[in-house]
Amino acid sequence: MQRETINISERMREEDSYLANVFQRYPIELVRGKGAYVWDSNSKEYIDFMAGYGVALVGHSNDKVVSAIKAQAERLITCHCSCYNDVRLEFLRLLASIAPKGLSKVFLCNSGAEACEAAIKIARKYTRKHGIVAAMNSFHGKTMGALSITYASKYREPFKPLLEGVNFVPYGDADKLEELLSGSGASIGAVILEPIQGEGGINVPPDGYLTRVRELCDRYGILLIFDEIQSGLGRTGRLWASEHWNVAPDIMCIAKGIAGGVPMGAVLARRDVMDALKVGEHSNTFGGNPLACAAAKATLECIIEDDLVGNADRIGKYMKDGLLTLKDRHRVVRDVRGLGLMLGVELRFDVKDVLMDGISHGLLMLYSGRNIIRLLPPLLIDEGIASKALSILDTLLAREEMRRGV
Repeated sequence: MQRETINISERMREEDSYLANVFQRYPIELVRGKGAYVWDSNSKEYIDFMAGYGVALVGHSNDKVVSAIKAQAERLITCHCSCYNDVRLEFLRLLASIAPKGLSKVFLCNSGAEACEAAIKIARKYTRKHGIVAAMNSFHGKTMGALSITYASKYREPFKPLLEGVNFVPYGDADKLEELLSGSGASIGAVILEPIQGEGGINVPPDGYLTRVRELCDRYGILLIFDEIQSGLGRTGRLWASEHWNVAPDIMCIAKGIAGGVPMGAVLARRDVMDALKVGEHSNTFGGNPLACAAAKATLECIIEDDLVGNADRIGKYMKDGLLTLKDRHRVVRDVRGLGLMLGVELRFDVKDVLMDGISHGLLMLYSGRNIIRLLPPLLIDEGIASKALSILDTLLAREEMRRGV
């Protein structure tokens, strides 16, 4: 066992020697996953509340998704969107049937950042205005356009100058947005928001905020873009997080778990908005490939047929109640927030030690800023898995309090 552990460490160092040094890495080599569990090279089991940053939406190696990928790989793996394809049509038909009202046109791509890049171009082409409003604590990706509408200076500063015309307003403060639009609205074509902020801290907007934003966009003739890359597809206990407030956007970006782990992103938009793009003005090579479309169709079928949205709502409430109990028990916890299975636990200290301690106790979790634990488990978890995770977290918080003497 000791020899194997040494070999694993050597493999980690070798991988580091090849891979660009741009990731905050966990000292763990994962080799297998099923449902809400993953296993490392030593066959140690972990409850995965990291889920590839929310990508394992329907669970690792979901049987339906795996079967769809295998079957499609034997038929046709790649087919550029310059040609028609049967499984692509089937996926698009299903996606359009569950999309927010009015979003009937789709651009397929490969990631969330790519979806946000496309949304920026679509908004500019339709409105003929280069200005865009984003929120403080937003995160939309790290490519140049997406980075321009991402708030954190640690991401932005090394790469300036970025896109011109980007304004940031406080998330949840519609008055500040109205103040900006009333003064600079002539140059602004779009507002982009995460209905619930992910990396920014699992921030849930106050009631009435998104409704007011929708009203302001309509008043000033501005497009409303929702980034549902992390919050969409059932994550929050509704198919789309914006449904909690009955607000529909003009453009919506999705990605992460849409294809069960296979890279895919998509932009959905009103027909008149998407049709502003003409042939050749935006495209890609791999977007809408049959393998990803087959996986995505199977993923959507799992979400719908297995009622994973309802499960996320039920188990999410169970999890949140459990986390609130831990908050009452542990002084190190400052706040608990989120909806469905998109949850955050804000601590009074840096969460790094808790995350690393979680690995040794068999629970994988994420950070959201320096002091917030982010929990994004697969939507298929049950009360048993949730209870076990809560028990581990209880232990971790107690150890953190002992470590810090609070």
